[in-house]
Amino acid sequence: QLQFVESGGGLVRPGGSLRLSCAASGFTLDDYVIGWFRQAPGKEREGVSCISKRGLAIHYKDSVEGRFTISRDNAKNTVYLQMDSLKPEDTAIYYCAANGGLTTAHSMCVTQSGDYWGQGTQVTVSS
Repeated sequence: QLQFVESGGGLVRPGGSLRLSCAASGFTLDDYVIGWFRQAPGKEREGVSCISKRGLAIHYKDSVEGRFTISRDNAKNTVYLQMDSLKPEDTAIYYCAANGGLTTAHSMCVTQSGDYWGQGTQVTVSS
């Protein structure tokens, strides 16, 4: 069984912080480019942040750069999205994805290409 299990979503007040995690099971995460994506009600899914296999190349959506931080711990087979200074417009279902092909972090975020996807976790930013 190849799985990508998300956790860490929830309700947070504007300006607050939240950390999302995705833990891989059944495959080795260091062979994959990783991305975080989100979809808000009535809107298209968008790439939030993506990171290369070794973590040397990182892409952020302009609206989250400086507030969000993507990281990976290949030894733990886990990836993270630290979200600070959250805004109501960050409210969405967030998905992690893994791509084992020949792709860059930027390309993965743009094309939204993934071989394995997490189940999604709801992030709600509201006072």
